[in-house]
Amino acid sequence: MVDDAKPGLSRRGLFGLTGAAVVGAGVGFGVDRVLTPEASSSGAAAVYPFFGEHQAGIVTPAQDRLHFASFDVSDISRDELKELLEDWSYAASRMTAGQSAGEFGPADGPYDSPPDDTGEALDLPPAGLTITFGFGPSLFDDRFGLSSKRPAALIDLPHFPGDALVDALVGGDLCIQACSDDPQIAVHAIRNLSRIAFGRAKLRWSQLGFGRTSSTTRAQVTPRNLFGFKDGTANMRAEDTALVNKEVWAGGSDWMAGGSYLVSRKIRMTIETWDRTSLREQERVIGRNKGEGAPLSGGTEFTEPDFSITGRGDAPLIDEESHVRLAHPTTNAGATMLRRGYNFVDGNDDLGRLNAGLFFICFQSDPREQFVPIQLSLARNDAMNEYVRHVGSGIFAVPPGATENRAIGAGLFD
Repeated sequence: MVDDAKPGLSRRGLFGLTGAAVVGAGVGFGVDRVLTPEASSSGAAAVYPFFGEHQAGIVTPAQDRLHFASFDVSDISRDELKELLEDWSYAASRMTAGQSAGEFGPADGPYDSPPDDTGEALDLPPAGLTITFGFGPSLFDDRFGLSSKRPAALIDLPHFPGDALVDALVGGDLCIQACSDDPQIAVHAIRNLSRIAFGRAKLRWSQLGFGRTSSTTRAQVTPRNLFGFKDGTANMRAEDTALVNKEVWAGGSDWMAGGSYLVSRKIRMTIETWDRTSLREQERVIGRNKGEGAPLSGGTEFTEPDFSITGRGDAPLIDEESHVRLAHPTTNAGATMLRRGYNFVDGNDDLGRLNAGLFFICFQSDPREQFVPIQLSLARNDAMNEYVRHVGSGIFAVPPGATENRAIGAGLFD
């Protein structure tokens, strides 16, 4: 039975027909509680607005769970691509507000048609769900007339020394990052957006993640990666407004103004080798002590590393090949970026070893000046390279936020 009184805007009413002013997320959706990233740390009851100047899921307090998906667009027209982004934006605006993906939901609507929501999130709170969309370099070929819209910063990533990339884990026309504090909510989001894309885009690769490996606000404690070390101590925070404006958000006046650039890297850790390595060597490789996470030059976790301090035999206390030293802004002409990665465990391989590691995600205003030089430095000299292998990679232009009458990426089609 169709419930005509069910709350929620229609897709047609949401995008472009009324010219209405932008309204905050939750208006018209029956949401009782809408929290901004500055007002909340993540939690089961948290709701982060889908609509806004910037997309959520970047400086939002990093949630505990991730489902990331890359898609290839099928043989469709430019108008059909535009419609897909509108359909995705509509569904995302509902799911992040704690509603079903479609206006009927999993248990209502036409009885002889498939439900417009798969139902596994029914009765669950939104759990801080954010859905973030991005466009890969391959979207800007000659299929959709978008080649002139490709930003200069959306480069094809170079092949870095030591890369062992698997073709099936690289690239994609579109990406979706779904983050939540409930894994079922994140999976529900990607599942329904994949369902909506049927016939227009198909999954290229996807990744589940758990246990965030960075903090994006000062209210969050520093988490640990699967090597057992605190990860992301020196990450910039959402409260660092001037730094975020400079290093995360894209400038200019084109369709990407207010957006960002996402780089993902699937980094497999050789867990068994690491677990047989001495604590002394582990701390040398990282450049921090394992307990508190303080730099080996002394102090506490948040003490700035001092690379000039030497110890026995005038050797630097923080090794010249340590990860901390090679990733530090002073080693990279001041370059920095916002990290937002996750641990992953994908079972085991055919030799019985854990297929596990770090799904690295970073956001920046220009990967040519941030991710690329930092990764080149690490790939050439990082002592950690003995224990990791980069197997997946992607780069995506993340456009600015949507409004209630303008979908994600609408500027591409102006």
